[in-house]
Amino acid sequence: MNFDRLKEKLEILADAAKYDVSCSSSGGTRKNKKGALGDSSASGICHTYTEDGRCVSLLKILLTNHCIYDCAYCVSRSSNDIKRAAFTVEEVVDLTINFYRRNYIEGLFLSSGIFKNADTTMERLVRVAKKLRLEENFNGYIHLKSIPGASDELMEEAALYADRLSINLEIPTESGLKLLAPEKNRADMISPMRYIQNGIAQYKDEKKIFRKVPKFAPAGQSTQMIVGATNENDLQIIKVADHFYKNFNLKRVYYSGYVPVLEDKRLPSLTTEVPMLRENRLYQSDWLMRFYGFKAEEILDPNIPFLDLEIDPKLSWALRNLQQFPVNLQTADYQMILRIPGIGLKTAKKIVHARRFQVLNMEHLTKLGAAVNRAKYFIDFNSGNMYLRYLTDKNFRKLLIGGSASKFHNQFSQQLSLF
Repeated sequence: MNFDRLKEKLEILADAAKYDVSCSSSGGTRKNKKGALGDSSASGICHTYTEDGRCVSLLKILLTNHCIYDCAYCVSRSSNDIKRAAFTVEEVVDLTINFYRRNYIEGLFLSSGIFKNADTTMERLVRVAKKLRLEENFNGYIHLKSIPGASDELMEEAALYADRLSINLEIPTESGLKLLAPEKNRADMISPMRYIQNGIAQYKDEKKIFRKVPKFAPAGQSTQMIVGATNENDLQIIKVADHFYKNFNLKRVYYSGYVPVLEDKRLPSLTTEVPMLRENRLYQSDWLMRFYGFKAEEILDPNIPFLDLEIDPKLSWALRNLQQFPVNLQTADYQMILRIPGIGLKTAKKIVHARRFQVLNMEHLTKLGAAVNRAKYFIDFNSGNMYLRYLTDKNFRKLLIGGSASKFHNQFSQQLSLF
């Protein structure tokens, strides 16, 4: 093995993979067994952070950064003059096993540029997963990127050996995709996604009848959209995410703020800042839809199509719907308690449980874990609440912003090194 060349490939292909953020959590339940290596359930995936602050998993690489496509937003686009490299299947397997044994990683996230066509590339990705599972007895987490346009047979095999599959929508709207990646089309992305969705449902049904049914993408599938490369508003992006959650049963939709690395008149200029705060607000909105019972059209509407960057989406909704407050913690239903700014899922459950045994007050709320600096303006107690007078104050928004600190003062953290 030529170690210097392998190290060079790793530097090139790990760097090229850093723009993909859809790899943060496993959700897998693959257990270790005698004679095998790894376990995706005990501690999930180890995480690290890219230099621009995103959470990534180790080992996160591309199989190759050669690509037949010339997508304007992609650093690996065919017309970009960069160093190119490609791993062999055996090299990826060896790296994964050796890094795992050295405790560098607990799983593999493998994506790729397109070698020749979709099936040729997907076949190599599948061979990596198959070799790890069958020849190396590797039971750690494997996340494979599905290649748009890959055949159903290859998707079937990929789902049998990987924990999670994902396919990037890349640009939120079809018109945006046509503008920046005219060689691609949305139908090629949706087809593998639909196949995996149907396969998961089928294997789940078979599991009810037969005891031994192989795992089929046990950690589900996810997707990713680039934010800020085209001019979609946040409402459009949220609605696209909502559509794919509802119709494709996705585990996660990831949002990747566009990183300007290429000069192209169709793209924002190279001096444009990465929209990290916007990306964060989209994740918060995503959380509201998935766990807090908010509908996409409640978070934003055509009159307010962009998320408020000064305050989080739940607080923004509360300020637009002050007629729904104050909420009496002793009598309100669980869903309404979830909508109070400063109260999260766990705290809401604790409140519902605790109020069965005592009359709640502000001190209890603090002990239950609420962010009282925000929640205190929106709740009522049987004993009253002196902060409610601010609800009708014309400077209420300013008061709330003044009482909170943004975590985006220091957006960039150091990336951990593999060596």
